[in-house]
Amino acid sequence: MKKNNNKKIARNVIELEIQALKKLKNSINNSFDQAVNAIVRCHSKIILCGVGKSYLIASKIAATLSSVGCPSFSLSANDCSHGDLGSITKKDILILISNSGETAELKPVIQYANRNKILLIGIVSKKNSILYKASDIKLFIPEVKEAGLEIVPTSSTCEQLAIGDCLAVAALSIKRFSRKKFKEFHPSGSLGAKLKTVEDLMISGKGIPFINENANMKKALSLITKKKLGLLVATNKKGITTGIITDGQIRRASQKNQRIENLSVKNVMTKNPISVEKDMLAAKSLSIMSEKKITSLCVHKHNKKYKTIGILHIHNILDARIN
Repeated sequence: MKKNNNKKIARNVIELEIQALKKLKNSINNSFDQAVNAIVRCHSKIILCGVGKSYLIASKIAATLSSVGCPSFSLSANDCSHGDLGSITKKDILILISNSGETAELKPVIQYANRNKILLIGIVSKKNSILYKASDIKLFIPEVKEAGLEIVPTSSTCEQLAIGDCLAVAALSIKRFSRKKFKEFHPSGSLGAKLKTVEDLMISGKGIPFINENANMKKALSLITKKKLGLLVATNKKGITTGIITDGQIRRASQKNQRIENLSVKNVMTKNPISVEKDMLAAKSLSIMSEKKITSLCVHKHNKKYKTIGILHIHNILDARIN
């Protein structure tokens, strides 16, 4: 029986792709700067186009660029000859992807771009090709050895995908695209959950169970029962947070003192409660709760640590499926 060489084949494919990426890394030049700057300055659409597997790569790059604030979409070069050229305007940027740069379906697209003075960025591996010569900005990706009969597009498509990621991340950096902005484009799914902040989940406004630190425990017992959060936030007459009192503390205090109703809140509360900034990632706040073995956090804005604007309970985090 013939020995199974699957693992050896896999390692060989990965090694060929690693070598391709190393070549690509060494080929990055001033043309890459020009391409990134053009993408960042574009006030219209970025259109990526290719044929076959290059079209699939174009679709992925377009999705990545859109996710970092560069509106993009992909077109199949096959469809462009049947009406889709009308999707491209003079203010757009057109990025054509082709390993050979000679694919017949690309020629009408190249001619359309040149005729209408549409900025054309070519991602191509052959310098003597039509695409390379016609491109305003030439992103040359080195010719590499393919895996699988040395003809199956593998190493070359790996390069195409990587250069697209490079463009997106570089544009993200120049645009100062923040996590907060990224979150706006990814509101759902596991990624959206990871990007949720404390402010997204906290209880705010009238939902915060404030109580004056000098109030008696009779009032505290009534309020903690009414609010159903299992805690109260104690403040002084200036509205500054001075402590936090939980139902667990109340039970422990009751065991020590039969006349707990006559005590003031400040005699029972925990002083200087832990407070987190509203823009902290909710996942990090969960880590703090786990470390401190607590179930709630006060929330503040900027450096105003003792001015509580919200309460974050562990149930809020778990309900959002953050772990």
